[in-house]
Amino acid sequence: MSRLEPIGIKRLEAIVYYVHDLERSHAFYVDKLDFAVVGRSGGDLTGRGKQRSVVYQAGDCRVVCIQPQGEGGRAWRWLQRHPDGVGTLVFEVEDIDRCLQLVEERGGTPITDVETLEDEHGVFRTFSITTPFGSSTFRFVQRDGYRGLYPGFDRVEGEGGHNGFGFGHFDHITSNFETMKPALLWMEHVLGFEEYWDIRFHTHDVSPDADEGSGLKSVVMWDPHSGVKFANNEPWRPFFKRSQINLFAEDQRGDGIQHAAITVGDIIPAVRGLRSAGVSFMPTPGAYYDYMPQRLVDSGIQYIDEDIDVLRELEILVDGQAEHAYLLQIFLQESAGLYADAQAGPFFFEIIQRKGDRGFGGGNFRALFESIERKQREQGRI
Repeated sequence: MSRLEPIGIKRLEAIVYYVHDLERSHAFYVDKLDFAVVGRSGGDLTGRGKQRSVVYQAGDCRVVCIQPQGEGGRAWRWLQRHPDGVGTLVFEVEDIDRCLQLVEERGGTPITDVETLEDEHGVFRTFSITTPFGSSTFRFVQRDGYRGLYPGFDRVEGEGGHNGFGFGHFDHITSNFETMKPALLWMEHVLGFEEYWDIRFHTHDVSPDADEGSGLKSVVMWDPHSGVKFANNEPWRPFFKRSQINLFAEDQRGDGIQHAAITVGDIIPAVRGLRSAGVSFMPTPGAYYDYMPQRLVDSGIQYIDEDIDVLRELEILVDGQAEHAYLLQIFLQESAGLYADAQAGPFFFEIIQRKGDRGFGGGNFRALFESIERKQREQGRI
């Protein structure tokens, strides 16, 4: 891959999530995930945008939930085409003018020129672009002394949770495509990202005589300058139509962002606390833990600090590729399942703790894939 000049991304700052029901989102982020409320759209912005917004934050993870207020706004238009989902990713950049110049020179499609707004402390500058991620857009922001959250938002102090589970930052974003190559080329040639990791597998591998199954190909792209990572999936034949990636596209009504991974400092008390708070996770079969000792040896991990019985109890996954360098992760149930409402969409969160491993857990990737497939089989979809 070519090495292009970085566009100057510093971090993934926020995900913007369009929802039908802001109250249930509020209960999820505050009562279950212990996020704080840090901002709300002011009356003028709510009126002009025809949508009501609340900003939730834990650590460096910020989620902006937006519900339409009448017809015509961005959230309303999104929800006419899709269920609840991530409509925008917000990136902080070093130099907004240089970022726009590079994106446009490389064939990107800006939605706006750089817009400049001010408060009493400084300047906020921003522009947005279209993407191959379905209807989702990317927004780039630069703050020069600007202390507000976003223009038109009122900051909130002391409301909501206190990040008792120790959430850190967004580790990566995962997206599903019916064909991902255009997205990979766009990330490479427009954003200057590079390939980081790849994997492919199929349930047909272990059941070659089966008359059904599901597979995927996945490529992770990253920005070496900032460390921002995107995992990208597409279905893999045979049984393309029954692939969970293809079923995601049916539920999402197109390509889109499947999940966001959030780091934690200590996953065991975090998951224990989240379960006590009523958070539901993707199930993991007991056989996964029966074979874990041998899997750890085969993968090159000589030992882990955690008790396997505790991991089994909490259904936490382990993976890695080197001696005492591994990761632990678990996946929340998708929103449609959490709320028993198809309009809540197929998006979900992943919780991850990295203990020396910077990869993506190929074995766990498959365990998640098969867990989703079991769920879809129970629903009679495959």
